[in-house]
Amino acid sequence: MENYGHFMQRIRLRHLHTFVAVAQQGTLGRAAQTLNLSQPALSKTLNELENLIGARLLERGRMGAHLTPTGEQFLTHALRILDALQAAGHSLHSATQGDPQVVRLGALPTALLGLLPSVIGQFHRHQIGVSLQVAAMNNTMILSGLKSGELDFGIGRMSDPELMGGLSYELLFLESLRLVVHPGHPLLNETLTFRRILDWPAVVLPEGTSPRDRTEALLKEQGCTLSPCHVETLSASLSRQLAIDYDYVWFVPSGAVKEDLKTGVLVSLPVAIPGNGEPVGILTRVDTPLSVHAVTLINTIRQTIA
Repeated sequence: MENYGHFMQRIRLRHLHTFVAVAQQGTLGRAAQTLNLSQPALSKTLNELENLIGARLLERGRMGAHLTPTGEQFLTHALRILDALQAAGHSLHSATQGDPQVVRLGALPTALLGLLPSVIGQFHRHQIGVSLQVAAMNNTMILSGLKSGELDFGIGRMSDPELMGGLSYELLFLESLRLVVHPGHPLLNETLTFRRILDWPAVVLPEGTSPRDRTEALLKEQGCTLSPCHVETLSASLSRQLAIDYDYVWFVPSGAVKEDLKTGVLVSLPVAIPGNGEPVGILTRVDTPLSVHAVTLINTIRQTIA
């Protein structure tokens, strides 16, 4: 590897933006579309960066671009550099224009319940004068709110390429599907089958959401369908209370019930659910700088996940 100071002097912001876009989008084609570059120009910039560093950062193949171990390390530093520059630019702008002291965030309902309470608590220990406007939204609403400028950033899922134009995505975690009930539920004393589980009322997310699609796929694999006795809702708090206070089986992404499972307020039914889980990440606009407060909140989210 070349001398550290030497290659750092030669690395340009376009190198970092290009590398981060490919790492986040997963393919050179989507990254080129996001950055409004041709794919050959994007490949050339990546090659320049790898030559400057003297190491392979990405493995390119038919299935997309994947980070090497060196690339994973470099991504952490690249994101911090870009975030710091964004925050510095906004701070200089705020000094003359006045800082609104508001961060507008749209998040999947399950992220609101499972992730954001601890994040917001940590954030406000150090950012006392900042207001947070937090809205529970499905993924389509988050993408729309970002593009219209109504949101500063979102916590959601990667969508189809045509819906991701102008947006950047950073993976936070994979979220598996769980079937949860209260600790005294009669199902916990039985030999479980999916048909038996569906004899009980269920709580599911509405059609068109990723967890609902996963629920339907799971039931189809088992040769089952939801019974007419079920509740469809985006409200994680309503779903939680139905599962805790009554005998509903809640089909829920794991992140939303992490604390409840840890404390024993809810129990996961011991059934096998295939797959690695659905990706959840941070969504931002490519062409709009984040405020220093939004950057701080995003960093708090990253630290909480780590």
